[in-house]
Amino acid sequence: MTTTAGISPQVLAAKDGEPRLPGEPRRGSGFLTEPFRLGLTPSATVGPYLAIGLTWADGPYAVADGTEGAIWLRGRVFDGHGDLVADAMIETWQADPDGGFDHPDAPAGERRFPAFRGFGRSHTVQPAGEYGVLTLKPGRVDDGAGGLQAPHVDVSVFARGLLDRVVTRIYFADEAAANAEDDVLAGLPDDRSRATLIASPTDDGYWLDIHLQGCPDKGMDETVFFAV
Repeated sequence: MTTTAGISPQVLAAKDGEPRLPGEPRRGSGFLTEPFRLGLTPSATVGPYLAIGLTWADGPYAVADGTEGAIWLRGRVFDGHGDLVADAMIETWQADPDGGFDHPDAPAGERRFPAFRGFGRSHTVQPAGEYGVLTLKPGRVDDGAGGLQAPHVDVSVFARGLLDRVVTRIYFADEAAANAEDDVLAGLPDDRSRATLIASPTDDGYWLDIHLQGCPDKGMDETVFFAV
């Protein structure tokens, strides 16, 4: 007596006398004729749990508090509705005041500036939607074409709804002459887009808001982000 207990409906429906489609089983064999292929795992966003384990007390301090010449880079992060994003994370990376990088892959070679690490990381939890990094104002660096880039800070933004970080820059409004010579700024389509990258001076540093998307109803333009 033949039993079909434990045999899948797919195997029972197989027709031995007809050509089989790729991956269709032989009757009763329990094996596929081709490797079994899994589909892609659904993608996940980089947020919103960035403040758990990824930020630390010293993260916002690229230099120690009280360092001579230290400045605060502050701003807020907004979404496409013009609302504050209170669970984002900001990373900054920059040259030191002499235009050097504390990294072995730096084009001009690794150079260390005393008590400066070049990297900062801040969440936007408290105050809600606001980031802050204590650092030193960067010097100008080679643009790779014989000129110099304007002083700037590279910024990565991680937030809910993003499948990957987005990358932008912070330039400085009081570096007008250098900004006018910067190839990256010159390559942007208009002054309105350039304005999304230029931080305004404050009492203790500079301020620049970051807009993940534009919100025309609130007069907010999307920050320029770069493909890297």
